Amino acid sequence: MSDVKKLLEQNRQWAAETAEQQPGFFDDLSEGQAPKYLWIGCSDSRVPSTQITGLMPGEIFVHRNIANQFSVTDLSCMSVLQYAVEVLKVEHVIVCGHYGCGGVNAAISNQQFGLIDNWLTKIKDVYIKNETKFTPITSEQERSDLMCELNVIEQVNNVCQSTIVQNAWKSGQKLSVHGWCYSLKSGHIKDLEVSSSDASNNHSVYQYQG
Repeated sequence: MSDVKKLLEQNRQWAAETAEQQPGFFDDLSEGQAPKYLWIGCSDSRVPSTQITGLMPGEIFVHRNIANQFSVTDLSCMSVLQYAVEVLKVEHVIVCGHYGCGGVNAAISNQQFGLIDNWLTKIKDVYIKNETKFTPITSEQERSDLMCELNVIEQVNNVCQSTIVQNAWKSGQKLSVHGWCYSLKSGHIKDLEVSSSDASNNHSVYQYQG
């Protein structure tokens, strides 16, 4: 059996087991989705959003890319955010990075990797902005861990500064933005404690009035 056919066979097995264990599961799922959460995470195959949070299909809306980036110039990410906030009315946006992220490690090196270098420039900018924090750190592991956290914090700020989130808050919509970092070694998620539920943490130029 080929690798791809194996996946199809496993799908049939999973569907049968799920239908047996949870009668009506697929009927309910096909009626629509009403997730409370939007997950902006890394494409890394070791960080599956539903499994590590104990959620089921239909409970979390997901956008993933290399090194969990959020940019207002990225139409794909912005479209996901708009749909999640304005249509699905999610209550939480979670930016989740992970320690040992290959994209982050590549960004803080001076090696060239090809097309992806252009994608990683924003992470390099975050490193430059926080460069003094790395001066006393000699451990490469600690430098990487710190950069993974700083990258998440930066993306949380970017989400909060977007007009989509700003407008939701101005209208009184219940919405919080969170920053997490996942450990591949322990399976635990660390809350970076940078959550925002209104624009008060934004710089004044990102607290839109009209």
